[in-house]
Amino acid sequence: MTASSAFTSLLWFIAILALIPAALWLLKRTPAGAAAMQGAMRTVAVLALSPGQRIVTVEVGRGDERRWLVLGVTGQQITTLHEMAPQEEAVVLAPAVTPFAQLLARFKGGNDAR
Repeated sequence: MTASSAFTSLLWFIAILALIPAALWLLKRTPAGAAAMQGAMRTVAVLALSPGQRIVTVEVGRGDERRWLVLGVTGQQITTLHEMAPQEEAVVLAPAVTPFAQLLARFKGGNDAR
């Protein structure tokens, strides 16, 4: 392999590497590409059960085809727990757990925060 042939191959390699981000950038800015990259799915709610387990509610589909899926998510698998029609956005309720500051005050003999 001659030096000019190796140099030409290197230039083509660099040109192809430079075209990949340019093509992705262009695809992202076209209407069809943006819709395809965005998809028809969004996360509605997440409840962490433990460090490796979560219950996730996602909305899939568009328009009249929308559905909410309640999924059990672990490190090994994703399981569909329930499927339902989209609901009004739920109001986030405060957790039923007593905040740590109130527990600490109770143990120290401070405010009775029951």
